[in-house]
Amino acid sequence: MRTALTIAGSDSSGGAGIQADIKTMTANGVYAMSAITALTAQNTTGVTDIMEVTPGFLKEQLDRIFTDIRPDAVKTGMVSSSALIEVIAERLRYYGAENIVVDPVMVSTSGSRLISEDAIGTLKKELLPLAAVITPNIPEAEVLSGRTVQTMEDMEAVAKEIYEAYGCAVLCKGGHSIQDANDLLYDGKKMTWFYGKRIDNPNTHGTGCTLSSAIASGLAKGYDLPTAVQSAKNYISGALSAMLDLGKGSGPMNHAFAIDGNFI
Repeated sequence: MRTALTIAGSDSSGGAGIQADIKTMTANGVYAMSAITALTAQNTTGVTDIMEVTPGFLKEQLDRIFTDIRPDAVKTGMVSSSALIEVIAERLRYYGAENIVVDPVMVSTSGSRLISEDAIGTLKKELLPLAAVITPNIPEAEVLSGRTVQTMEDMEAVAKEIYEAYGCAVLCKGGHSIQDANDLLYDGKKMTWFYGKRIDNPNTHGTGCTLSSAIASGLAKGYDLPTAVQSAKNYISGALSAMLDLGKGSGPMNHAFAIDGNFI
């Protein structure tokens, strides 16, 4: 069985973070492992507290994973401090990790800021150059490029600029910001648009975590990058279309929408 590792924060409400990642990886047919960067107190209405793990403890988690069940792909999510990003980058280099998907999480769906300013600089310097692909949404792409994105042409320009700066493929997510749910993949050679129909579902908590984890799952299974992205978009569309409605704010998706079995 192929394996995948998520390095991210815990979401106590289960809709985002490592909980969403593990659900997504399992639903996409790979064995999921996790290294937790932080505990969060949150629900569908917002994040009220964050407690980071120590760099030493994060290193220990990564060492135990890579020296036993080596991941075929790695996804990184919320990492809020420079020290933790440095540990992740150093360990991924040390173990020669492959198929690294970086979700540059900066702001939650509910609008809570999840990363410090100095950590953004460390993310750019240490982690992005290791990635096979990064998956910024429009606000994150603007932070990474320093440019405003308002049109599809802007997305293409920013994706190219980010690729040239960090040497990694870029999946720039349009989401609700640019027309419909159209995403742009630029791998340094080709611009590929993935067109999606907007699903009228206000419950989008954890969509970024879910998409990046699904891409990592595809790469772990040996898909090429465009195929992994298309498969991930199909999965997230199904999870949103299931119209799960939980919580008082932007609720979670149904990650198990396609799971049938004897234990349900």
